[in-house]
Amino acid sequence: MLLNTYYNGIEIHRREKIILAKFLAPHRVLSTCRAVGGMQEGLEYVYNHQSCEPIGHTVGLPESMLYDPQEYRRLICGIHKIPAEKAATMGTAANMRNAAIVSETFRELEVVSICTGGVETNGGRVGDPASVYEHEKGFEKLGREEPNPEHGTINTMVFINKELTPGSMVRVVVTATEAKTAVLQELAVNSRYSDGLATGTGTDQILVASMCETGVALTSAGKHSKLGELIGKSVFRAVKRTLAMQNGLTPERQRSSLIHLERFGATEETMIAEISRYLMPETQRLFRKNFIGVDRDSVVVAAVAACVHLRDKIVWGILPESCWSEILSSHAAQIAAAVSGKYDHLPNYRARLAPLQGTTTNAAFLELIYHALALGFREKWDIYDRAP
Repeated sequence: MLLNTYYNGIEIHRREKIILAKFLAPHRVLSTCRAVGGMQEGLEYVYNHQSCEPIGHTVGLPESMLYDPQEYRRLICGIHKIPAEKAATMGTAANMRNAAIVSETFRELEVVSICTGGVETNGGRVGDPASVYEHEKGFEKLGREEPNPEHGTINTMVFINKELTPGSMVRVVVTATEAKTAVLQELAVNSRYSDGLATGTGTDQILVASMCETGVALTSAGKHSKLGELIGKSVFRAVKRTLAMQNGLTPERQRSSLIHLERFGATEETMIAEISRYLMPETQRLFRKNFIGVDRDSVVVAAVAACVHLRDKIVWGILPESCWSEILSSHAAQIAAAVSGKYDHLPNYRARLAPLQGTTTNAAFLELIYHALALGFREKWDIYDRAP
């Protein structure tokens, strides 16, 4: 199915499990393609292919998918009747029907970005501990079990209707990567391998194609140039849109105290259990039945998010660790007040929460947040106990 034609240079088709770009004019391509990666000229097609389902799909897949990129390219190209030697490839578990296509223009300049993405089970922060070491004999496991074996990959294709110098094409990769990471930052996506925020996944891929013979080659694709702005805007919008379609990952969905605490080890089960420890049995039952309401209360989420951000500032060294107790006990009191609605109790909340601050570990941080949430919920309904 032909989806669209852009700048008289590319046709975008979707066929079953593939998004295919056919060049109507020569393009120079820079890609992470395992079969024909790097800088290439003379290609006629580039594509993004759904290789498997995101979760639990291990039976019936060809071995070449993992171990023989050239053979796998021949297999997929054969299915879709395109010449393998003229195609660069990307692979993913994301559904091609969830691909987002965004075009940005300025005067005669046009940038088209096509993204597929899944990030919730494989999000990671640059510098997280690795699980494999590659050497001449292949990949060696480093003894660390992956916490989430499910797939998650953000694939990006960027098409530009002007010729770029080779160096400028590399700069496109930098700008596009910054755009992707900006989306993950705004959505507060957690790393699944550390207690940091995700900057991408461990399997992200990118492909950049610039049309040849359009005049003097453009040299700048950074943030100061209009080309860089168009790249940033188009990739940002495409990544945000595809994550919403593939994962249901939207700003509204991320409005959750639990989601902000997951990277420190919180789960719904442990969060409910730990908060309940501070409550009397009848109040425990009430809290368990109304957990979602507390978890997604906008003012409560704001207070929890503020504590999380301040915790990050301390860990990053922007705020001194010596002020940990003062800073976090004060803002944990805001959490209690947000739940109870009793802001006149802030001094009391601060005094009751401060003794918990003896360490900077994730466990101690979560304990503080849980205690604050419980304290607020416990006092939310005590108006009836005090009624004349």
